[in-house]
Amino acid sequence: MSTRIKVIAVGMLAMLATMLGMGTASAHSAVVGSNPENGASIQVAPDKVSVTFNEALQAQFAALTVTGPDGNLWTKSDPSVEGPTVSADLGDLGPTGVYTIAYRVTSADGHPVNGTLTFTLTEAGSGTPGAAAASSTGESESGSMPVWIFIVAGVVVFGGALFFVLRKPKSS
Repeated sequence: MSTRIKVIAVGMLAMLATMLGMGTASAHSAVVGSNPENGASIQVAPDKVSVTFNEALQAQFAALTVTGPDGNLWTKSDPSVEGPTVSADLGDLGPTGVYTIAYRVTSADGHPVNGTLTFTLTEAGSGTPGAAAASSTGESESGSMPVWIFIVAGVVVFGGALFFVLRKPKSS
């Protein structure tokens, strides 16, 4: 095996090891609390459902819904954002079971953050549900590109650059 091929192989392996060892950036907003709390069991619904983050949110494009065990929406208003908290009116709930709070907000750095939290209603309420929920926030499950695309692109670019740098010029 030639020295050039060995250098290219070692360089590619080093770059791949570095890229696989890197974590994703976590500078986006993170949930620090909710009302009701994630995983809580409650007998009566609060007037508002809210999710609080570790930093202020942008008010544009916020989504917050509560879907019941019956598959219907139970939030009674559009979401509102105040500082780090997004909230919506809830009112009385209906059947007992697990309710899902789905959120999608825009963090201070402009990146979308979405997820779900749950709580369990232990006593049936007399509330009236909204429409059937199509999806948690009307968005795709992931608002970002898969990381593997960047890894493959980086390997290809690095390999090509290494090849051109290490190739021997043709003698005339």
